[in-house]
Amino acid sequence: MEYRLHIDIPLGGDEDAATQKAKALMDWWATSDAAKADLKNIGIPEVNYRVGHDEDRQRSNYLLKNENGHVNNKKCRVTLDTAE
Repeated sequence: MEYRLHIDIPLGGDEDAATQKAKALMDWWATSDAAKADLKNIGIPEVNYRVGHDEDRQRSNYLLKNENGHVNNKKCRVTLDTAE
């Protein structure tokens, strides 16, 4: 069993705006060489994330929708390059 850091960032009540904010936030840190180096230095190999809704009792990920508009329950993943 592992311990995990869960960070709760309020993104507002509009689904489209919330997913845009989440994508912008994840793109910002995932493309930052400084952030990737810091995570690598403390031994973090990957980051999993999803956008959920407070009233959704399932662990839905509103970042992953199919062509019918149904959300997925899988997390998005950023794998950090641990090779030097």
